Amino acid sequence: MSVPDYMQCAEDHQTLLVVVQPVGIVSEENFFRIYRRISSVSHISVRDSQRVLYIRYRHHYPPENNEWGDFQTHRKVVGLITITDCFSAKDWPQTFEKFHVQKEIYGSTLYDSRLFVFGLQGEIAEQPRTDVAFYPNYDDCETVEKRIEDFIESLFIVLESKRLDRATDKSGDKIPLLCVPFEKKDFVGLDTDSRHYKKRCQGRMRKHVGDLCLQAGMLQDSLVHYHMSVELLRSVNDFLWLGAALEGLCSASVISHYPGGTGGKTGARRLPGSSLPAETANRHRPGALTTNGINPDTSAEIGRAKNCLSPEDIIDKYKEAISYYSKYKNAGVVELEACVKAVRVLAIQKRSMEASEFLQNAVYITFDSLSEEEKIQRYSILSELYELIGFHRKSAFFKRVAAMQCVAPSIAEPGWRACYKLLLETLPGYSLSLDPKDFSKGTHRGWAAVQMRLLHELVYASRRMGNPALSVRHLSFLLQTMLDFLSDQEKKDVTQSLENYTSKCPGTMEPITLPDGLTLPPVPFTKLPIVRHVKLLDLPASLRPQKMKSLLGQNTSTKSPFIYSPIIAHSRGEERGKKIEFQWVQGDVCEVQLMVYNPMPFELRVENMGLLTSGVEFESLPAALSLPAESGLYPVTLVGVPQTTGTITVHGYHTTVFGVFSDCLLDNLPGVKTSGSSVEVIPALPRLQISTSLPRSAHSLQPSSGDEVSANVSVQLYNGETQQLVIKLENIGTEALEKLEVTSKILTTKEKLYGDFLSWKLEETLAQFPLQPGKIATFTVNIKVKLDFSCQENLLQDLSDAGMKMISCFPLCSSAR
Repeated sequence: MSVPDYMQCAEDHQTLLVVVQPVGIVSEENFFRIYRRISSVSHISVRDSQRVLYIRYRHHYPPENNEWGDFQTHRKVVGLITITDCFSAKDWPQTFEKFHVQKEIYGSTLYDSRLFVFGLQGEIAEQPRTDVAFYPNYDDCETVEKRIEDFIESLFIVLESKRLDRATDKSGDKIPLLCVPFEKKDFVGLDTDSRHYKKRCQGRMRKHVGDLCLQAGMLQDSLVHYHMSVELLRSVNDFLWLGAALEGLCSASVISHYPGGTGGKTGARRLPGSSLPAETANRHRPGALTTNGINPDTSAEIGRAKNCLSPEDIIDKYKEAISYYSKYKNAGVVELEACVKAVRVLAIQKRSMEASEFLQNAVYITFDSLSEEEKIQRYSILSELYELIGFHRKSAFFKRVAAMQCVAPSIAEPGWRACYKLLLETLPGYSLSLDPKDFSKGTHRGWAAVQMRLLHELVYASRRMGNPALSVRHLSFLLQTMLDFLSDQEKKDVTQSLENYTSKCPGTMEPITLPDGLTLPPVPFTKLPIVRHVKLLDLPASLRPQKMKSLLGQNTSTKSPFIYSPIIAHSRGEERGKKIEFQWVQGDVCEVQLMVYNPMPFELRVENMGLLTSGVEFESLPAALSLPAESGLYPVTLVGVPQTTGTITVHGYHTTVFGVFSDCLLDNLPGVKTSGSSVEVIPALPRLQISTSLPRSAHSLQPSSGDEVSANVSVQLYNGETQQLVIKLENIGTEALEKLEVTSKILTTKEKLYGDFLSWKLEETLAQFPLQPGKIATFTVNIKVKLDFSCQENLLQDLSDAGMKMISCFPLCSSAR
């Protein structure tokens, strides 16, 4: 026996093994369609009894394993169901002959068999037969489940007759010696009349009857026989069969303690509508042993209270049984399966450390003739068992070994898709997620070196699968999340590989959906470069909007009752934290300053860097920059032009680095300082440029208030002298200038003024209004000096045309420059 069944569990010892196989050419879809219906009949209640019969179905079973049926009866194929297609009567004899050939493979152990024929109609199909069922097609076969129930009942009849026959052997009869295949040559020539030999025969037969009782639904009787078998076999040092008797004792005790089963499907062993297994009601029925044909002396020798092992004793007996199995090289499969069964029991008992010892023993049990596919299955099951007991990292290790086995050099056609799928399943065990958001919290979980190795393997596997986009996504994730753990040389190697991949398939921000439904989120390069500060900049002083105070009135606020609410105050505080006081203007270039630095040991080229905004239509003007190696904080200004009005919110920025396009959101950037991200965009305003005929002054007599744009001109006049100041007004914006208002203000002076110091006439100038974009208008200001010169010879007076306020207004009186 060289092929272990890694799905074995303790309760399988009470099942009857039925093999379901196709005969001839049957499509896989049709076969498994019927196989699922057959395997749905997993147990039946025995008529006129409280016993339950459990069935285990397999669609493939190695015939050499069947030879161990006397050693453990649940390994014996007792039922065969074959499925075939037959569409004409002339093909029927050949089809029926194939059915007989199939029966001969398992003929020595079969209790009964059935042939399901699909497609044959007519006289042959109408003949009543017990071993053959005819159906016109795979859709019209409602009676499949009913025929399976009848088939199981026929298996029970044979099982019960064998159990009674073996259990009622007289002491005077010669008991045959049951053997496993490799033992037969060892017993040639032995003295069959010796007491030692007879005890061996009795012990093995007792164990065999215990198996039959367990399969027949007689749990307590099986426990009695197992106990008797253990005593007999221990006395003659028959270790292999002693191990089997101990394992049978464990299995029966597990079934008693855990009626829900240990195979992972809770409640799978329990009959529908019953709260307790059927054997429980029969457990203490007086005279049960004798009425079922078992010698009454067994119950007298071992009390019922001692029959069932305690949960702790079950594990001890499993250990003892496995130690006996380990003495025999040819019993490796039995030893391995016993380890697996013990692990499943320990998992229910929450005894993880002891379970790991059994699994560690299973790892070292090797087989010479395992195929590559069987090795993959072996490591996958070991991984699942480690996961079952909570050893997640160990589970991931064996899953990864299974993945590597899929692409072993000895395999002619490596299964890179299977390798990639298994590698993905190892991620949770190594505390690795493929969502970059899980790595933005600042705390790294798991071993970075192992995680990087695993990510490299994912990159390579996806490339061999022929999916370059997947390779780019995994390599981008590696660079983004493991940057702090990469050496300088590794950073250069990874980025070079990434550039090679992206030259054929650029990285995008689109999620990638895998065939099994897993979605890989995009990986924005928020660390290339790293942003530490984001600031929205006000417009230059000459472009800032100015409120029209003289046109709007002195008091624009309206009084309202004061209402205090802590909730409103809190929300307004948050809004003030995000909303910025200044305003941007539609159609004007706006700026956002970022303080960035390059963490790479080489020059970082960032292409196509621009702003991500919402709220208004915004034209981002992308920039390209080159940051020196491991540079300190470096200012970068991103610009754009709002095309519509409203409130614009800056959400982040986009970049193209190493061929990967990234959308980097401010909310996902740890440690970023910002004074706010939202600003109001007002409608486009007129822009007026003023020039004068007088030379500029080197100094100002009055500091600017901040709301005004001033230009200072200087003129030197004598008392009584008059000079003209020609002011040129040019509309350099895109909106028409509709109104012009000129006011003057005289600075305080000790001298006495006579008459008007400044005078002008706006009629000719206003006639040119509204002033269209690109047009120029002029008006003249007369400067006349009339002072009292009783104390001074002359006066040098600097005039500031900041006192002349150029105000333009829309019909709605909105803010204007």
